[in-house]
Amino acid sequence: MPQVTASGKTFEVSPEANLRQALLDQGIELYSEGASAFNCHGHGSCGTCVVQVEGVVSEPTNFETKRMAYPPHSAHQDRRLACQVRVLGDVRVTRFDGYFGEGETAIWTPDLAKVVAPNT
Repeated sequence: MPQVTASGKTFEVSPEANLRQALLDQGIELYSEGASAFNCHGHGSCGTCVVQVEGVVSEPTNFETKRMAYPPHSAHQDRRLACQVRVLGDVRVTRFDGYFGEGETAIWTPDLAKVVAPNT
């Protein structure tokens, strides 16, 4: 079973599990600021679940590639929409600041639950 390490937790998921849902199922704060109330619920259109993923995951979908080509995400090609990622092997996940996760400061890393307090 693949393992996900995020926000100071390591847990197993089913092969091809959706990363967004896996993080939320573990109680990991995926959304910043008001995005926790106003997001597309995993449909890939809002861009608020952006994370940096290291490890074995699915290739970006055409939809994700198009969404990530526009600001504020266009400057961060090393990041992914968690809702579009399928976990294929062990992964490590980092969440950054900003409404869309587009910032440069990590809110949480694979090993630390809180690096900085998010702006709320």
